Amino acid sequence: MRIVFKTDYMQDIRPWKDGHQLVLYLILLAVVAAAPWWLDDFYLGELTNVLIWAIAGLGLMVLTGHTGQVSLGHAAFLAFGCYANVILLEAGVPFLIAFPLAGILTGIAGVTVAIPALRLHGIYLAIFTMALSILMDDVIVLAEPITGGVGGKFIGGVDIFGLTIDRWGTPVHFFWLVLVVAVLVTLGFINLLRAPLGRSFIAVRDSEVSAQAMGVDIARTKMISFALSCAVTGWAGALMGMFSGAFNNETFSVVISIQLLMMIVIGGLGSIHGAFLGAIIVGFLPQFLSISKEYVGALFGGNTVAIPGLEFGIFGMILIAFILFEPMGMYGRWLKIRTWFELFPFYRKDMFKRQKSYLKTERLR
Repeated sequence: MRIVFKTDYMQDIRPWKDGHQLVLYLILLAVVAAAPWWLDDFYLGELTNVLIWAIAGLGLMVLTGHTGQVSLGHAAFLAFGCYANVILLEAGVPFLIAFPLAGILTGIAGVTVAIPALRLHGIYLAIFTMALSILMDDVIVLAEPITGGVGGKFIGGVDIFGLTIDRWGTPVHFFWLVLVVAVLVTLGFINLLRAPLGRSFIAVRDSEVSAQAMGVDIARTKMISFALSCAVTGWAGALMGMFSGAFNNETFSVVISIQLLMMIVIGGLGSIHGAFLGAIIVGFLPQFLSISKEYVGALFGGNTVAIPGLEFGIFGMILIAFILFEPMGMYGRWLKIRTWFELFPFYRKDMFKRQKSYLKTERLR
């Protein structure tokens, strides 16, 4: 058990608890950065996919995990960022300008969506955002001169300071690009939570009435949350487009939105770690099922038959299991295990008991 003695008020708002935690994160970053030397191209691509999902999860975590605004339409913003990036590249804009600009444009689109959605809460906001995700499919088809319609778009490699970065041609360089974006987004998220704006997000999530009484501008806070969430999601969408190489209106379906929301719930709402843990489940589950089917077929002498809906069925069962037995997600379970070891034998189960009562002002939202 390690006891951290606090001697300065700044220790409460540092990005890391102490030097020991910082060293652990640096070691983890070094291990991941060295992945091209201990993984082959296939598993390196899967790790790259996990990092892209983690970036998208961090985008949704800002809105849902910390501001409490449920969204089932983030696939639309993934598509917006993806198409904005490739259209800018086709127009001759350098990647180092096109990529950030794609996120900014997606953030502006998020603000436009947030204006009519400011008075919506809970299931009504979820339905509204889901409608946006469904509508985005039709918008892509109708804007065929710009988006390519059902034929879609193709994006090859991009040049950064004379270095060609291509998902298929140079997978190692593409992995490092995604890793740099993931690290920058994570650092930005950490500093956001330390700032007054991040505290306002959490206040709005816990109780809008109480936050307003404390002087928080609810409408402004929600709009900024939508903008930041959609901007980060737009960057993830741009990387998804580069990862897949080719995409059309069916690539970013409403299923992606549902999958993204389930991912942060399984990982742990309200935590940065939860976005990465959920991304590991989403990224590696399809490959785990494929390997398991081949192993079972070889073990029992049968053929591996594709079962429609198996992936989403297992993913749904995992979600139900976490909702019933561990609502705090994978990161919440890790916190309980760590606290048990730190406080043994004084640990009590009720330490993490959920509050089942609500403020009267919040019951009808």
